[in-house]
Amino acid sequence: MCNRSCNNKNKYLGGIQMKNLSTYLVVMFMIMFWVFRIVLAVTNTIGIDMGIQIPNYNVEVALLFITLISIVLVIKRKVLGALLYLITYGWYFGMPFVNDILTILDSNATFDINIYTALIVNAIGIIIPLFTIFEILLDKNRIAHPVDKKTDWFYKNEDYDRKMDDRADKNNYRTL
Repeated sequence: MCNRSCNNKNKYLGGIQMKNLSTYLVVMFMIMFWVFRIVLAVTNTIGIDMGIQIPNYNVEVALLFITLISIVLVIKRKVLGALLYLITYGWYFGMPFVNDILTILDSNATFDINIYTALIVNAIGIIIPLFTIFEILLDKNRIAHPVDKKTDWFYKNEDYDRKMDDRADKNNYRTL
């Protein structure tokens, strides 16, 4: 038997606001790329060559921690998280992306598979944050149902409704 509280799934998920498939997909790709960057950092530290070099290891580690914070904020549907993710990844992957394109467009350059691999990784590093910011900004549910702390405590509080229903059930006055 299910009471009213099992209809409120956000209560049991710790306030997670992800309701759309697009949000799940964006967060999944964010996490997969984050794990890929962790693997690259570890393998470059050990000395295993995976074809992609990390230019600055300290910045990479800091970026991994900032990305973790951004993922949590994106899961909570905060625009600040997507903006932080876009700014940091745009800064880190933007210039290498442009440099790789210019290298490929240069007619005297030698073509190496590492340049194309780095170009693809840098493009993914820019595309995922763009999709993240657009997905949060264009979310119809967030726009149609904004959070209003002044009234949500009353309208979205099922514990209050349950107390009122219990009180109403106990008031069995006799009418004459």
